[in-house]
Amino acid sequence: MNSIDRENIGRLCTLAGNAERIAITAHIRPDGDAMGSCTALMRFLRESGKETYIIFPDKYPDNLAFLADSAEKKFILSAEDDPGRATETISSCDLIFCLDFNKFEESRCGVLCKALSDAICYKVLIDHHLSPDRSLFSIVFSETEISSTAELLFWILMSIPQTGGDPKALSTGVATSLFAGMTTDTNNFANSVFPSTLRMASMLLEAGVDRETLLRHLYQEYPERRLRLLGKLLYSEMKITDDGVAYMILDRKTMEEYGIREGETEGFVNEPLSIGKVRMSIFIKEDNGYFRVSIRSKKGVSANRCAKKHFNGGGHELASGGRLYAPKDIKDISEAAGYVERVTHAFMNGEETGGK
Repeated sequence: MNSIDRENIGRLCTLAGNAERIAITAHIRPDGDAMGSCTALMRFLRESGKETYIIFPDKYPDNLAFLADSAEKKFILSAEDDPGRATETISSCDLIFCLDFNKFEESRCGVLCKALSDAICYKVLIDHHLSPDRSLFSIVFSETEISSTAELLFWILMSIPQTGGDPKALSTGVATSLFAGMTTDTNNFANSVFPSTLRMASMLLEAGVDRETLLRHLYQEYPERRLRLLGKLLYSEMKITDDGVAYMILDRKTMEEYGIREGETEGFVNEPLSIGKVRMSIFIKEDNGYFRVSIRSKKGVSANRCAKKHFNGGGHELASGGRLYAPKDIKDISEAAGYVERVTHAFMNGEETGGK
């Protein structure tokens, strides 16, 4: 990780100190890193006496609800549930933190794009994805060689005078949310782990984070239906190509049959990588008018490059995501398997597809 810019830290402290009403937002369908970093920052600011709200473009998944207690949930808004209040809150703030996304695009911040673009207040970016649009923000903390936005936020908090670099200055709630964000974005230390990541983990454990309880909440409290669906996908739906690409396709009908909710397929894409011959894993899930794509790979195969080239996306070298659109990319879900096999064969063999 590069060192935190001291000038930006000074400006951040000034902006936060002068702000009376603060909003925090993240990308659509918030994952563990988005939820963890947002709840950590909200707690820290509210503990500092600041009126602070989290505004998500849509609902956060049930399996991450434990990261906010009942009192804190009053300050977490969903534009999907109450677009008017969400937009009004953003427009009334004098400081906005944008976490875990780096530009105002519908694919990243959904229905909040216009409200965020139109807001005339100061905006601070804290993110670990490639190619941030720096022109949109007053202050930018952007670092790609880091595990997660939660980790970047941790090092920012360690750099401000209020903590003096001591993680014990953070409340248990702040520390736990930061640890949760880092844990989920590294797949529990399986990928995107840097020396700074392990230093952060060690410091927070010494500060009192209860990792065992946190892991239980994150990975051992799913409903039974999730495991039964995963078993079905791995046993009867997973395909492995001769190029070492495993893929699974989940249609809406099957999700409805199993009663699957948002967030409950998190981590499915990682499972095929346990197979020796699999070099890249792709998980496609049907959504409204498009298909969500998750890509994970082993060292030597760029998930990021594959996502950019063939799935309208991008991300990190070994962990990326994207979308397929109907009818631009494929006519419907019946063509998804053929598309995946065609483009990944070309990608894995360094060929050009000649178009999608």
